[in-house]
Parts: sequence; C-alpha cells; structure tokens
Amino acid sequence: MFDNIEDEIMDDAEYLTIVNPILENKEFQKIGGCIHHGTTRLYHLMRVSYYSYKIARKLNLDYESTARGGIMHDFFYNENGGATIDGIKSTFTHNKIAVENSEKYVGLNFKEKDIIYKHMFPLTLKLPRYKESYIVSIVDKVVGTVEFCKKLKLNVKLSGLTVLMHFIIFYRG
Repeated sequence: MFDNIEDEIMDDAEYLTIVNPILENKEFQKIGGCIHHGTTRLYHLMRVSYYSYKIARKLNLDYESTARGGIMHDFFYNENGGATIDGIKSTFTHNKIAVENSEKYVGLNFKEKDIIYKHMFPLTLKLPRYKESYIVSIVDKVVGTVEFCKKLKLNVKLSGLTVLMHFIIFYRG
C-alpha cells in the first residue's frame, strides 16, 4: 500500500504547494526524529495527509484544509511512541497539543482545527464536524494499522477500509 508513496508525493506539485510551508517550518521539522508506529512521525503524517488529500479532492471537498490538517494532526513531540503510561495518556491528549503547536507555529482555519482536534474519534468521543475531519480520522486509522503491522512484520491483507480508500483515490470514472 505504501511502497513508493514518497515518490508519488514528490511528483504531486499541487499537494506540495499546499503542504510545503508547513514542511519548511523549523518547529515542524523537529518531528522528523520522532518514532511513530514503527516509522517516523513525519512519514506517518505525510501518508495520512496525502491519502486524505486525494480522497477529499476526488469527492470535491476542501482538499487544501484536508491536506494541511492531515499533515499537522500529530504535531507534537515525544520519544516513547506510546510505550509508557505517559505514552498511553498522550493517545487521548496529543490532539490538543497538536492544535496548540499548529496554531502557534503555522496557523489554522476552523476546519483544520476540527480535523486535528477530532482525528482520534471515536477514542476521544469528540464527534467530527466536517466530512474532511472524518476522512483524516479514518485514513489515520488505516495508515496507522498498516504501519504498525509492518513494524511487527505481519503480512497485512487489504481490509475493506483500505480497499475503499484505494477505490476512492484511484477510480477514474
């Protein structure tokens, strides 16, 4: 699913125009060293953002806010990757920190704030307000699951959500 996604991202000029100001931000770049689901947080964010952007664009939704919200949804710093009590607690609190960091260092519109704050639905019980928020939340779960399974070297078969996500992105009809 994710093989060579970085090449596809680098070839998508429109997507890069949307997210480059964030990627070039010095504070945002600090997350590159954070481990997340067996990869770096930056790669996780890029995958979630890019797939969410493709789906939102295909559905004629606000793909710019979707891409920006997706790239910043885990904009927080930690090194434990959820392996401690503090790491488990961060599952339920990192969305607030990500909103604060995104507002402080980049700036957010109302939709991007909702995307970031509510991306942990249903764990946080904060119901997303926008379709774009649901997209990022669902894509984050799919991407995170695949990354985690790769980390454990499990052979992941395409789930129904993954198949649906690919259909929406790549259907040419």
